[in-house]
Amino acid sequence: MDFVLALLQAAGIAAAIGVRPLMPTLLAGGLASADVGLDFDGTDYAFLEEPWFLGVVAVVVAALWVATRRARPEVLERGWAAYATAAIAGPLGLLMGAGSMADGGHPAWTGMVVGLACVSLGLAAAASLFARVRRRLDTEAASYLPLYGEGAALGACGVSILFPPMALLVIAGLLWLLLNTRRREGEKYAGLRILR
Repeated sequence: MDFVLALLQAAGIAAAIGVRPLMPTLLAGGLASADVGLDFDGTDYAFLEEPWFLGVVAVVVAALWVATRRARPEVLERGWAAYATAAIAGPLGLLMGAGSMADGGHPAWTGMVVGLACVSLGLAAAASLFARVRRRLDTEAASYLPLYGEGAALGACGVSILFPPMALLVIAGLLWLLLNTRRREGEKYAGLRILR
């Protein structure tokens, strides 16, 4: 049972990092440094709760947010900004997943596998949702979408750390968002084909 709870915690943290990388990483590191729900001390992943590591993550992600604040939608959805976000979130999800498993004395590679799958799910679900919402907003309002994403990711990460079974709801919600968005896009394109 302990293994399953650790796996769920790793999955929830990684999925939240996939939605937005900054706040989940800072929350997980902060809670681990206070030994609340997580504790990376005594593992190979102790650096995940070190202030220098959390500071580097904050600076890199904040720089990315500033650089993309007024970027065109295609840059955010399929351009360099999307690749940069994935390049930041991917390793963080792997590391946090591995650290969560190592904290419980379980093999870190299991957390890496789950972390990779869940961070990919978070990235895909968030990208499709934000792209759909961004099309409906003006440029100024759309520039604040990452802040809403950070808030949602923070909540998802927090419940996954403190109540690991809640990670199932986080993952189910992301799957629903992804599948619902793809279904709507399929219906839209089917409607366009009928009009021709």
